[in-house]
Amino acid sequence: METTLRRNMTDGTGLVRRLRTDQLTEADIAAIRDLLWNAFADDPDGAFTEDDWQHSIGGMHFLLREDAAIVSHASVVERELHVGGKPLRTGYVEAVATAPASQRRGFGSAVMREVASYIAPQFELGALGTGSQGFYERLGWQNWTGPSYVRRPGGLQRTEEDDGYIMVLPTPSSPALDLTEPTSCEWRPGDVW
Repeated sequence: METTLRRNMTDGTGLVRRLRTDQLTEADIAAIRDLLWNAFADDPDGAFTEDDWQHSIGGMHFLLREDAAIVSHASVVERELHVGGKPLRTGYVEAVATAPASQRRGFGSAVMREVASYIAPQFELGALGTGSQGFYERLGWQNWTGPSYVRRPGGLQRTEEDDGYIMVLPTPSSPALDLTEPTSCEWRPGDVW
């Protein structure tokens, strides 16, 4: 069942829909994929990949449409991050994008406010990896300053290239967080964070 549409922009023009991956139509999937590949085409941190798409499915998608076209998207998938060695059930945000022609109109912020309202009651922590910290900081996300690792079968492997790239959103069920502690994620193909 689809979650109720919610007005989430101050001018009332944007409706953010929540849909599980299995609720997306083939047309939705095609439109989201086009949006993501186009939005990241000129990204200095790299283009959107098939691994990135695979990371974004299996959870909840947040869609904002304008004139029937999907102009902004994000998804939340469940992951287990460890903070200081303690496992936390985490709502991990993936595939955040707004169509280039629709940027700077509040659509991405509306989607991310809806993402935060979804994460807060359901997870011990929200997290994401980004090179756009300023956008997320103004929405309440905090930069993780501790060292990052990936959990592999042979043990922890340092991911120094991701230090400073990880952001978190504490929730009502978050334990006290020390943002300088080590954090780790499970291994996955492509970008682990």
